Amino acid sequence: MAERLSSEARKQALGGLAGWNETPGREAIGKTFTFKDFNEAFGFMTRAALVAEKMDHHPEWRNVYKTVEVVLATHDAGGVTALDVELAKAMNAIAKA
Repeated sequence: MAERLSSEARKQALGGLAGWNETPGREAIGKTFTFKDFNEAFGFMTRAALVAEKMDHHPEWRNVYKTVEVVLATHDAGGVTALDVELAKAMNAIAKA
């Protein structure tokens, strides 16, 4: 099982994750991605899903038209782990592509 990051380690990791923030009320990180249209948003989700599946680490997310809201936490660890940070970095890279 992945080890949960300390509060300090989580804050440090967030410093290197553009647009990601702590999720209020729980130990998780989140970001809202906004795209040109639904097609771009859904394309992002498709590419991110392939990466998440390879990592065996799946996001909580919600899509409305051109917006994708993502929350990452490792449920088995009870909070944010290195897996969440890695997936967040991959999502940022996918969104820029």
